[in-house]
Amino acid sequence: MTAPEASTTAPDTRESLLRKGLRAIVPRRLRAERGVMLRLGPRAGRAYLKLRLLGMAGLGSSNLRKASPNARSVVFVCFGNIMRSPMAEQMFRRAVAERGLEGIRVRSAGIHATAGSEAHPRARVAARELGLPLDDHRSQLLTNSMVDEADAIFAMDFQNKAELLALFPQSESKIFMLGAYADGARQQCEIADPYFGDQDEARQCYRILQACINNLAASLSGKDSGREQGRSLGTASTKL
Repeated sequence: MTAPEASTTAPDTRESLLRKGLRAIVPRRLRAERGVMLRLGPRAGRAYLKLRLLGMAGLGSSNLRKASPNARSVVFVCFGNIMRSPMAEQMFRRAVAERGLEGIRVRSAGIHATAGSEAHPRARVAARELGLPLDDHRSQLLTNSMVDEADAIFAMDFQNKAELLALFPQSESKIFMLGAYADGARQQCEIADPYFGDQDEARQCYRILQACINNLAASLSGKDSGREQGRSLGTASTKL
């Protein structure tokens, strides 16, 4: 009787075939989300997953919360403080000046910023087109003191918010999504990072930012452009 032939497929080859098979079965979006969670780490990863699932299910009411009209210290936060948050800061400075609002302090920072970095070249181009140059901007790393002193901290996307919640759980009540101030169907949207995109994506990002900033400034001036005022800072929120 002839003995069964031994498998000629090496273990590393079988593992490679398995990975290829899984890539064919598992949608690219799910693989990307898993990568995000691994990068964020256990605590922020869990927060991110919950934010994402609640958002997909239409149950992310905590992401529609809005800051109190009495907020007078604001921080805009993104990943590296070289594209989205510095532009939000410049837009907000102009918006509050146009409305004659006084005594409002605004800053921007990045959760993973390399301090002293210039704004991204595509950001500088888009900013100049809007008359808000970022040529002199230098990035700042988000610090404990910035968080402590702020009345409202605005994240751009779920990754930002998840990391803020993981790093500063005691400040959950003053962490908001800037996309909550978007117009119409864009409410609760994430303001996607245009870092890996082209110049048109940077411009599109800044158009969304401008709408959000205008509505935020209007809410702080007591004029909410006819839109329903969201729940204010300090009110009950959905816990993560």
